[in-house]
Formats: sequence, structure tokens, C-alpha cells
Amino acid sequence: MPHLERRILLTGLSAALLPSIANAEAFPDHPPRMLVGFPPGGVTDIVGRVVAEGMARDLGQPVVVENRPGAAGNIAAQAIARAAPDGYSLLLTTNASHGANPALYANVGYDAVRDFSPIALLATVTNVLVVHPSVPARDVRELVVLSQQRPGTMNFASASTGAAGHLVGELFKLRTGADITHVPYRGAAPAQTDVIAGRVQMMFGTLQTVLEPVRAGQLRALAVTSRERVPELPDVPTLAETVIPGFSADAWFALMGPARMPEPVVERLYRSVRAALSDAALAERLTRQGMVVDVKGPAELVRFVEAELLKWGEAVRASGARSD
Repeated sequence: MPHLERRILLTGLSAALLPSIANAEAFPDHPPRMLVGFPPGGVTDIVGRVVAEGMARDLGQPVVVENRPGAAGNIAAQAIARAAPDGYSLLLTTNASHGANPALYANVGYDAVRDFSPIALLATVTNVLVVHPSVPARDVRELVVLSQQRPGTMNFASASTGAAGHLVGELFKLRTGADITHVPYRGAAPAQTDVIAGRVQMMFGTLQTVLEPVRAGQLRALAVTSRERVPELPDVPTLAETVIPGFSADAWFALMGPARMPEPVVERLYRSVRAALSDAALAERLTRQGMVVDVKGPAELVRFVEAELLKWGEAVRASGARSD
């Protein structure tokens, strides 16, 4: 290419990039919106509003939380995947839309990796393996042996087919050889009620839902699914300590935007998340819900999501569950 033509081409490319660079430097000059794929008042909504409040202080602009429930988070994820990649459309995502759903649904309407710009992992919350006090097993090994000695007689409850508690149970069966049968309910509350009543022997429940029944002696906690023990149940081991080395299966929350967001905008949003969750008062509002604040940046988040897609995909295939 002649030297003059090359200079003209490079000058043209630089001119085309200037508006996006300028926009990134001015970001944000109006309020971003954060889509939450679940109804108001739930745990995902709480995370979104806490993080949005802290980000608004740092960004100097309100962060508007918009609930867009449907298809376990898929509707909100589809909307953000198709939005302009300017940093003003964000997604509060979870291990549903970016973990299990791509395997659960025939067509979620997005690619969980290619269609998004990862910004930050926000927090995790562990699941707890609990049994009714009448179950004679005092630890996880005894529970697995008991289930094998009594084939077809031990059941585990969950909020629904394809819910996190169901899929964790399927992973547990797959990795340990436990002989347990899934019993789906219409929500976590009736599932837990039947375990407390002894009509079902066990379940994997989120920490914040099972903590009080465990403390009251209505349920016995045998293990948590996090990588480390949790301060609320310091004497309860992790599954990784017991029968499944290296295992973890927590619920989690992260912030993402559409693919191809400018790197300076992603970095600005990540810094804002970090500032928000460094505020002790805001972080405490999440820890009261049984969460662990665990901020990780874009590069770590994309690796994390890729691993989660593999893990939850394995659980879905093992369960045979479909949500179409």
C-alpha cells in the first residue's frame, strides 16, 4: 500500500475511534440501568439494589434497577445481549442464566460467554446439605452409605425441577454414588416444610433459608457446598472436606454488559463495583443474607463463568431436566 494511502487509512480509523474513546472518558453522563431477571424483593433483587446504590455514589449518576423477570433470568439476559455496548445497559446475572440455563433450555436466546462483557463477580451464597433429625447419618459419608443400604427409600426435596437445589443434588449423586431420589416442589418454602416435617429426608437449601431451622434443631446440617466453611456454621464441614475433594456449588451474582463494551468503560464499572462493596455498611447488608462478598474482575469472571457452565451443564445432563 502506498505510504500516502496508508496514512489516510490510519487517519480515518483514528477519527472513527475518537467518538467512542471520548464517550468512554465521559462515562457516565446519564444514568445506567441494571436489569434484574427476577421479581422485586427476592435475593437477586436485593443484591442488585445494594450494588446499584453503592455504584451510584461512585459514578455520580443513579443506577436504575429494572426488574425483568421471566424464564429464570433468560428474558433479562436476552435484552442485555442485544443492547448497545455503551455501558448504560447492565445485567445482574446469576448461576441460572450463566450456569444452568444454557443446558436446561433448548434455546436461551444468547451465548453466555460471547454475547456479554464480564465486569465483576459480586457475591456468593452457599448451599447447605440438611437432613431431618430422624435420619441416623451423622455425617456425609454415613449418609451416602445409608442411602446405598436402603436403595430407593431416601428422597431429597428442591424448589423445582432444574432449580439449584435439584442440580446440586444431582451433582452429589453423580460424584458420590448416593442412592437418593429427587422430589420437586413449587418453591423452596414448601420443600423445606416437608423436610422439617420428616416427609422428605433431605435437601440442599441456601444458607439464609435453612440457618434458623438448623439453629432451632429442626434440621441437621451435614455439609456446605462452598470452598470454605462459613462463619454462620463453623462446625459444618465443606463437601470438599468430606467426600468430594475440590467440589463447590454455590449460588452467585455478577455484573455484565453487552459484548464489545469499550475497555475503559468496563474498567470504570469494575472500579465502581469495587468501591461499592468496599463500603462496610453496604457489604453488611449482603452478609446479613448469608452471602460472601467476593469481588473479582473481568478476566477472573470470564474464567469463572466458563467453569460454571461446564459444572451446571453436567448436573443438568445427569438429571435429564428440561425447561422449554
